[in-house]
Amino acid sequence: MPRYSSKRRAHHSAQQMFDLVADVERYPEFVPLCRSLKVRQRTPKPDGTEIVVADMTVSFKLVREGFTSRVTLDRPNLKILVEYLQGPFSNLENRWTFESKSDCECDVGFFLSYEFKSRMLAMLMGTMFDAAFQRFAAAFEKRADAIYGRAKLPSS
Repeated sequence: MPRYSSKRRAHHSAQQMFDLVADVERYPEFVPLCRSLKVRQRTPKPDGTEIVVADMTVSFKLVREGFTSRVTLDRPNLKILVEYLQGPFSNLENRWTFESKSDCECDVGFFLSYEFKSRMLAMLMGTMFDAAFQRFAAAFEKRADAIYGRAKLPSS
């Protein structure tokens, strides 16, 4: 099963980066391959978490696929878990972590594992998915800079 993980230092606060990733409705504006995203349901929980069920359509050249996932936004712990519900995958798991390093820096952890149901779709989309996921972190950092401005780091 293909896996991808990274940890990158972002020049924004952990809360800002969490909010940016949690704003799933905006993904079509900046996330590679994401063509549309529709939230079906949003359920706040008493513990401060929120469950979002969303349909996302991804496309690349002539291939267009939709899938449904459940997103757990764990605001108190600055973690996001995406669990696959329906679509072309036999398995999909995505996790985000946001670890504060200072008021204006955090480490953003990203983990993804996936497997397509169809061997043909895996051959068509697999390489492209790998390349796209490697661009995800950069896309979120660029979006953070556009929304929050470029962070001014303290001089050493």
